[in-house]
Amino acid sequence: MKILDVFKYALSGIRVRKLRTFLTTLGVIIGITGIVALLSLGEGFRIEMTGQFEQGFSLNTLTVTPGGGFMGFGGGDDEFYLLVNDTETIDEVEGVNIALAIISKQVSISSNNITRSVSVVGVNFTQYSEIYGSTFLAENGSIPFSPANDTIILGAGIADPWNNGTLFASVGDKINITWATGPILNPITKSYIANVSTILKEIGGFGLGGPSDNQIYIPITTAQEFFDTEQCNQIIIQLIDSNQETIDSVTSEIEKLYDDKVSVISPTALLSTISGMFSIIELFLVAISGIALLVAGIGIMNIMIVSVLERTREIGILKSLGMKDRNVLTIFLGEASLIGLLGGVLGIALGWGVSNVISLFLSVFMSGGVGGGFDTGQQQAMALSITPILTPTILFLAFAFSLVVCILFGLYPARRASKLNPVEALRYE
Repeated sequence: MKILDVFKYALSGIRVRKLRTFLTTLGVIIGITGIVALLSLGEGFRIEMTGQFEQGFSLNTLTVTPGGGFMGFGGGDDEFYLLVNDTETIDEVEGVNIALAIISKQVSISSNNITRSVSVVGVNFTQYSEIYGSTFLAENGSIPFSPANDTIILGAGIADPWNNGTLFASVGDKINITWATGPILNPITKSYIANVSTILKEIGGFGLGGPSDNQIYIPITTAQEFFDTEQCNQIIIQLIDSNQETIDSVTSEIEKLYDDKVSVISPTALLSTISGMFSIIELFLVAISGIALLVAGIGIMNIMIVSVLERTREIGILKSLGMKDRNVLTIFLGEASLIGLLGGVLGIALGWGVSNVISLFLSVFMSGGVGGGFDTGQQQAMALSITPILTPTILFLAFAFSLVVCILFGLYPARRASKLNPVEALRYE
């Protein structure tokens, strides 16, 4: 019996039992829908996050923070601090082009009777512009390379927090900056008036030491004086190139320089870690969806066992006419394969549709279209446009899962059918 004839016979058996086939296939469809929807959303989210992070910093930079481990967690001396003048020491390391200290604090700013809590960053504007020349750009005004002590630069999200043209402040406006320190119950407050010199272009993405739409920038000398500190939160290093050898060499030298009391973070290592985390998450999501497929597989086995019992006389007639055991086995495995193929196709189509609906809902929710969403600052910090991505790998996995599960769970009923004794099968009532 030709393989094509076997599958035609299997297809006719499915057509006769349409309702049962549909209910059996439904479990496969649900499982594949979950896999495709979750993986395509996960892939889109991973690519979007990677792109956002790449926007936030240059690949030829390193970030030095106090404390050992990763990003300052997991070890180190709690009494160790980085100082602004440590940049002079790091500048001497071979492979370093610029070492830039950053002082960052949380402050309140007031303008036009509106008060906001924001992050203020004290930096050297000239060096910061050189390192982040593609993102630290002026939309209004200009970047002052010899700034006065009261100069302030506003991120796009600070100047236009509602994203509707209603400005918090414009170039030339004065902003009151207030900083509270000391005990919570009896804090000491300091304030001064700053002049807005620049509004930055919208950046988007996330920054690791790099520019952000939701920060304000003041000269580092002003930050040292206002916050009365020589300690800096981090030091950004621009390397002479982005070669991995240079990154490894400078990282090793700086860790030795500070006796492993600092954490040196490279964008390439961070992106690799993020990709690894997303791979683990995607694997977990596939495992969850796989449970639905296992349930569907059990249903397939149950239905096919019932089908074998119902078709015992039919099988006896076929075997008495000369059909071999392997042909009977192939017929029932063919039915299972067709269920898997149909469930895979419909599951992929439905999963793709579900992922796009979820993506649309998340976009509306993040923008505040459903129940108000997040407040403005959160919206701009979390504004990810997640576009589901259906890769060939996801398609292959979906089809492979549906076919393998159906064939595996259909194997026992198919084998049972192929081993029926034709004489006993003909006598079966």
